[in-house]
Amino acid sequence: MSTEADIVQLIRGVVGDDPFVGLHVPSIGEREKARVLECLDSTFVSSVGMFVTDFEQGIAEFTGAAHAVAVSNGTSALQVALELVGVRSGDEVIVPTLSFVATANAVAHTGAVPYFVDSDEETLGLSVDAVATVLRAARRGPDGPIDSATGRRIAAIVPMHALGHPMRIAELVALADEYGVPVVEDAAESLGSRVDGVHTGTFGRLGIMSFNGNKILTTGGGGMILTEDDELAWHAKHLTTTAKLPHRWEFEHDEVAYNYRMPNLNAALGVAQLERLPDFLEKKRALADGYITAFADVRGVRFLSEPAGTTSNYWLCAVRIDGGIVARNAVLEATNDAGLQCRPFWNLLHRQAPYRNLPHSATPVADALYESTVCIPSTPGLAAA
Repeated sequence: MSTEADIVQLIRGVVGDDPFVGLHVPSIGEREKARVLECLDSTFVSSVGMFVTDFEQGIAEFTGAAHAVAVSNGTSALQVALELVGVRSGDEVIVPTLSFVATANAVAHTGAVPYFVDSDEETLGLSVDAVATVLRAARRGPDGPIDSATGRRIAAIVPMHALGHPMRIAELVALADEYGVPVVEDAAESLGSRVDGVHTGTFGRLGIMSFNGNKILTTGGGGMILTEDDELAWHAKHLTTTAKLPHRWEFEHDEVAYNYRMPNLNAALGVAQLERLPDFLEKKRALADGYITAFADVRGVRFLSEPAGTTSNYWLCAVRIDGGIVARNAVLEATNDAGLQCRPFWNLLHRQAPYRNLPHSATPVADALYESTVCIPSTPGLAAA
């Protein structure tokens, strides 16, 4: 197997010799500054303003979604999307154990309980086979499948497109439809990723996106709810804007709701970033190609390429290291010591303190992915290094 020093040298050969290279650094230029200044000059810096509408329309057009509703972050987007499909306190929601903690937190915020399942080795995403095993073991209930072990209704399934690589979403939706369980896509990391030309986040009843500072497109903090359903789109906007009924001056609210609307100031940054998104995607693919070439013949290291039949945005480029967690940690130590900000996958959710006693299936693939994967510098501008 190649040494840790060899791996450092290979990464340096792709990203250049800067003393410190971040994992994923936002690109903010004059276009973004001009849009934000325009917003400031308008004085509409909070939840009302033209940039929010323009950003929603732009994301809807780019993804092919009928509707896009801008919110404060990806977690709030997922929480509201789950509530919109009928998830309630005491329900169960199937989620991948290999995901960022926000996926589970959003479920918990609804009062429901996450049920953690394994990953698929090729796509890194939720294993359709593992979900099928859970659903087949459930008993039929009047409002959907019931987990025989816990007595809870399985109210939704949340797949996540890990690192931007699309999971087997069409198969999952077909399976879920058999059991009458809605799918809410966590597409937080996959803006620009497609399956047979169809954008992630548009396969389920609803999908969500994140525009955190480390995402391919950033609004500083922000998220989006996608849907084809006119009524769900209206309700998403209503719930995220305190359920205020339209009136010229009265403050009437008809539901317990949330103040989750994306501020116009953040949306102004998003509008400018969206104008640059095609260039970001092109550069990220060029960067991935550089890594693919660099690691092509390296023994003991494999670059994680997009699954067959998909187009990945390569949000985070990553490699798998032979030798288990000891070898992975040695690579992480060597790269970070060399000024290359590299990170492992997230700790598995069913082992996180708030979720240790919740239901989960066997997770051999997720275990192996966690113990062997190293995410490497992925900022679009590194393609020109």
